[in-house]
Amino acid sequence: MQARSVRRGLAVLAAALCVLPGLALAQAADPHRWQLNMGKGVTHTSRIAYDSHMIVLWICVVIGVIVFGAMAYSMFKFRKSKGAVAAQFSHNTTAEIIWTVVPVLILVGLAWPATKNLINMYDTRNAGMTVKVTGYQWMWKYEYLGEGVSFTSRLDRKSDQLRQGGGTVTAADHPHYLLDVDNPLVLPVGTKVRFVVTADDVIHAWWVPALGWKQDAIPGIVNEAWANIEQPGLYRGQCAELCGKDHGFMPIVVRALPQAEFDRWLAAEKAKNAPPAPLPAPVPAQPAPAAPEQEAAPAEAAPAATAAAATPASASAG
Repeated sequence: MQARSVRRGLAVLAAALCVLPGLALAQAADPHRWQLNMGKGVTHTSRIAYDSHMIVLWICVVIGVIVFGAMAYSMFKFRKSKGAVAAQFSHNTTAEIIWTVVPVLILVGLAWPATKNLINMYDTRNAGMTVKVTGYQWMWKYEYLGEGVSFTSRLDRKSDQLRQGGGTVTAADHPHYLLDVDNPLVLPVGTKVRFVVTADDVIHAWWVPALGWKQDAIPGIVNEAWANIEQPGLYRGQCAELCGKDHGFMPIVVRALPQAEFDRWLAAEKAKNAPPAPLPAPVPAQPAPAAPEQEAAPAEAAPAATAAAATPASASAG
């Protein structure tokens, strides 16, 4: 009976070790319910983070199988019911050297690519455009540096109404409840975008899982990051630093567009934000035109006619 229970436990353990790695394959860009693994993302940064994670995961799986397999085998093979007698030694130099050297070699082997990837993740040179991200309580401001385009992004009105309604919100009420905004950040696909991240009041953190990084937004400090999005789509995130009573209502939405569509969007935003054209200068008043000579002649003849009429009258009086 005891042996049967041990065999059943070993079977369950083996099944779990076989199934869990299979379920830990790359998920969609955005997290979803019952997701077992981190998403692969849509940028080079997220992909190298995912690859590093999977390498470590499989190393841990192998170590787990060896360690727990050895424990299960020892407990079953050398159980008391079979009359096993425990050895009386307390040290084994060979075993201690092995279980010290092997982990060190594994860590050194992981440190080399991890350091290379971290350096690459923080290299913001040769960017095609720069976006400034500023955190406020409780919204984000985006500025396309050098383009004259800026706007704020906050929780969409429908989510805000639902959260203040006091009722239970379901997916039917809002499929992206608390994860939608009024103005998403629009970025081009296939362009290295440099982000400069800061805050105006308290510490925030700008985090979109599909981009593969999270950056703190700290007042008075400018942090940098970059992303080169490989696939068009909508990618959602949230503020990841406790920043006050409405911390849970600071979603982030990134809308990635092909380059041609992004150029059209940017041109439309520039036209919308352009200052109004100046009014034309007032035209100076023109002087009144001079009267024609033929119109002035009768006025000059009138005094002469009066003098001629007065002369005969003077003669008759004399």
